[in-house]
Amino acid sequence: MRKQAWQGFRSPTRRGGRRKAVSAAAAVAAGVVTMGILAPPSASAAGRPDNVQRGLNALIQPEGPPGALASVQGRDGHDRTYTAGVGDLATGSKVPRDGQVRIGSNTKTFNAVLVLQLVAEGKIGLDTSIDTYLPGLVHGEGIDGRKIKVRHLLQQTSGLPNYSNHLGDEVRYFEPRELVDIALRHPADFDPGEKWAYSNTNYVLAGLLVEKVTGRPLAKEMDQRIFKRIGLRHTYFPAPGDVTIRGPHPKGYYQDAPGAPLRDVTGTDPSWGWAAGQLISTNSDVNRFFTKLLSGHLLPQAQLTEMRSATLPADATFGAGARYGLGIVSKPLPCGGGDRLYWGHGGSFPGYETRGGATDDGRAGNVAVTIQLNDAASRKRVDNVVEAALCR
Repeated sequence: MRKQAWQGFRSPTRRGGRRKAVSAAAAVAAGVVTMGILAPPSASAAGRPDNVQRGLNALIQPEGPPGALASVQGRDGHDRTYTAGVGDLATGSKVPRDGQVRIGSNTKTFNAVLVLQLVAEGKIGLDTSIDTYLPGLVHGEGIDGRKIKVRHLLQQTSGLPNYSNHLGDEVRYFEPRELVDIALRHPADFDPGEKWAYSNTNYVLAGLLVEKVTGRPLAKEMDQRIFKRIGLRHTYFPAPGDVTIRGPHPKGYYQDAPGAPLRDVTGTDPSWGWAAGQLISTNSDVNRFFTKLLSGHLLPQAQLTEMRSATLPADATFGAGARYGLGIVSKPLPCGGGDRLYWGHGGSFPGYETRGGATDDGRAGNVAVTIQLNDAASRKRVDNVVEAALCR
């Protein structure tokens, strides 16, 4: 969201409460460091930096992210990795190549895939109400779960309020239903299907739907149905209480204001994101996920077509020309005469920002920076690196 700490996945800018939430998140991290002299950006393997490396290097500015990393997958499936900046301001250590990061709202696409797999198996109906599967759970002022279809959740057209606007400043473990309850204390934003608006509540409910229909934890369903199926060896759903990142990773930072000290927020309880944004992964695994998805390795053609065809304008949240489908975003590329698209999602989480996607011809690119981006100009600079990777 675009909603700072608690909203950290990809959504419109939150009004108020921002600094309190981020300060609380920072309190669980290991102290504060000041911005020092950054290590020189790493060069490409060929000696002279290519467009992707130059783009990463340009992101590392005094007021920019401490570190950046990228992975580009060619049509032959071969990955090339890049880094710039430093991975730990306290020690000056390098950014680990293809290190693990919190991928925020990219989690939503994984979750949407699970739901659509169950649609293909005849266990869920896209145009069936959520109340059919979770009777009596979704209700409130202007909110009636009998009128909210599964499609509305995946497409962000339910009108449900975004719970992450209302979490306050407490950092702790949250149960998924508690997150839904927080949302339902507030009135509906609009009637189901009336318009599009980003809400993490939609995807927490989608995760609860998966658990109810399968009788298994969401984490196990993701592991069996997605991670193991397509060989994502560095992607996982953190267990309750796990505030760490398992593998080699750059530290993630938060800055209260330009010029302020950077706070290490790497170790954070991610449960408030759950099915909307809890996953940890690497750039290359995210590339593999989107290329396998687009090439039909995760969904039958009917569900993949539905995922990509039912798109609505999402420019205000994802940038010019963006359209939101069933848990996936299309964006135009500057190459190809304006008709060429890439498909992905992107995600924000305290300490990290990831942006990228894949094209139908098998190319993929994903970029991560080690600070959550809170303005359109910064996000566009990262998008530019993605475009350089996909237009090579």
